[in-house]
Amino acid sequence: MIRFWLLFFALAWLGFWEPAEARRARFKPTPPKPKKSEAEQAIEKLAPGQNINIDQMSGKWYLLTVASRCKNLLESGFKVESTTAAWTVTGDKVSVSTVRKLNFECWEIKQNYMRTKTPGQLFLKGKRPAENVDIMVLETDYSSYATVVFKRAEKITMKLYGRSSEVPDNIVDKFEDRAKTFNLGLDVIFQYPDYGFCESTEKVLDLT
Repeated sequence: MIRFWLLFFALAWLGFWEPAEARRARFKPTPPKPKKSEAEQAIEKLAPGQNINIDQMSGKWYLLTVASRCKNLLESGFKVESTTAAWTVTGDKVSVSTVRKLNFECWEIKQNYMRTKTPGQLFLKGKRPAENVDIMVLETDYSSYATVVFKRAEKITMKLYGRSSEVPDNIVDKFEDRAKTFNLGLDVIFQYPDYGFCESTEKVLDLT
């Protein structure tokens, strides 16, 4: 029994005098999180423009330019089709009807954006929480152009709309400059055709 206790204390003594390097190896501090880039910080701080009135967004819009790293656009952005979106504001929701060509047929895609407590911000519910989308009107004069951002998790897509199929060059330049702050350079900016719009639709996809 005495030998047992002598052995126990000897092992405890050796453990107490374990080399500092070994102790540090076992108790490594948690490394600090990598610092977020300026683009990531800009995305975190995203907010709609001041005094945006969603009611005045009603009506038809032409999709002119998109800045996005969306996989589908990156793979087939060279063949985007002319697209329009009609916004109808009723109560706490905005019904959006998007019309575009798909496989040589004109499709109408119906969605409902829900109002939020933040003026100028809408919400599109996905099938799963990870697919929810925050929609923010960043800038608009209601009568000629609107810059709208769609944010899912930490990824965003910026869209420039016009009341007609063309807007002044300075508006396009401003859109591209703002997109750069979110790390959306010219390599991921896609210009949509200003011709060949659908006059009627042959298929309907109702996502409301």
